[in-house]
Amino acid sequence: MDNLATIFISMASYRDPELIPTLRDMLRHAVHPENLHIAVCWQDDEDLRVFEQAGLEPVDCRIVAGREVHRFNYRQARIDIISVHYYASQGACWARSLSETLFEEERYFLQIDSHCRFISCWDSEMIAMLHSLQSRSPLPILSSYPPPYCPGEDEEASKKTYVSRLIFREFNQQGIPMFGSAPFESPEPVRGSYLAGGFIFTTSRFVKDIPNDPHIFFAGEEIAMTVRAFSHGYDIFHPHKPLLWHFYQRKEHRKVWSDHDNSAKEQGAVEKAWWERDNVSKKRVRTLLGLEAQSAAVLAPYTLGNERTLRQFEYQAGIHLKNGTVLPEVMAPSLQAFFADPPADEADWIGRQYAWYKKSITLKQAEYFPSEAETSSLNLSVYNQQNTLLYKRMFTLQELETFISRSQDGGWVIPLEFKTASTVKPEVVRICPWSTTTGWGTVTEKRW
Repeated sequence: MDNLATIFISMASYRDPELIPTLRDMLRHAVHPENLHIAVCWQDDEDLRVFEQAGLEPVDCRIVAGREVHRFNYRQARIDIISVHYYASQGACWARSLSETLFEEERYFLQIDSHCRFISCWDSEMIAMLHSLQSRSPLPILSSYPPPYCPGEDEEASKKTYVSRLIFREFNQQGIPMFGSAPFESPEPVRGSYLAGGFIFTTSRFVKDIPNDPHIFFAGEEIAMTVRAFSHGYDIFHPHKPLLWHFYQRKEHRKVWSDHDNSAKEQGAVEKAWWERDNVSKKRVRTLLGLEAQSAAVLAPYTLGNERTLRQFEYQAGIHLKNGTVLPEVMAPSLQAFFADPPADEADWIGRQYAWYKKSITLKQAEYFPSEAETSSLNLSVYNQQNTLLYKRMFTLQELETFISRSQDGGWVIPLEFKTASTVKPEVVRICPWSTTTGWGTVTEKRW
């Protein structure tokens, strides 16, 4: 095996019927399947016969880091499976961390989810694209939200051809930045600030520099990996052409939060409900981002590096973590997510920022527009904890009609988005209908 071309592929799979189709597609479209070492943390029912039935050839079983590892060969590739019952799972990054224990000094590192499809020659394409960035960065990373596909009879037709870059979407209730995506066109990969957990390709040094923190459950994974990579000197680039596809939503597939609920804990099936692990996880992310009183040093070895600071990351991304604010350009139509140059004046940089809030609320039409009433509009007002008005908007009946199709139960899913110069967070939304014949109706409230 030519170590200069080998790829260590880390996959976390939770009760995913797409795992084996993903492995088949990956190896069918690889130029050099013999150079692939695939490590899967398989969180399922532990019946390994499913892999033999799919045509994988069992080779041996060994112990790594205290766990059994089952080796299979398939289409010249090596596939190592760590089998864990799904009730024993501790979250996405825990599973990714287990997969990383199987790393054997391969040249490149690929982290993906277990529901993907691949372009022809994807392995050589990824390597070539990464090499093309060496003149622009000493430590480049290829990462993005891949375009979608949907398995089934129309799978090929479902594969979208656009590419996208990661953008800031919002701060969640814990003050953790959450990401979205925006399509782009470019003749070459474009610089970005954010990393996507479902697709990372870089040199294998990344496995040692930025190992997955097994205590991060799910939400916050991407910003944590992003700032750690940045502080270790890595630069993120979004591919300018599709390299793989990703199956999003997966509404019919089992998820860890549906299995690891309060009922499963009460029955003794799981040690902790998913939300208990999620609370610990989010506090760790907040600590890493400097949002908690304790030092991030307590997170060792899953800490920031020494090459660049957290403030330098904020300059590059145009966000202020502690204030929960962003530059206007970040939320403008351009959705700017990368600022090449630091600000000349920090005070001015902070002064230009706003707190942005974005949320959709669901309302039942019958509660506000009873058939006998002549309601003509709906007033929505947002207040903070001190009952200060932050945002107000009147929706006409015509505007509300455009939101009906977005709700499965025939109600409205109404998007709210606004900015304030204050960082005081919204607490409540007050809704009141207006009738041209009877005036104001009853005021109801919803938590923000």
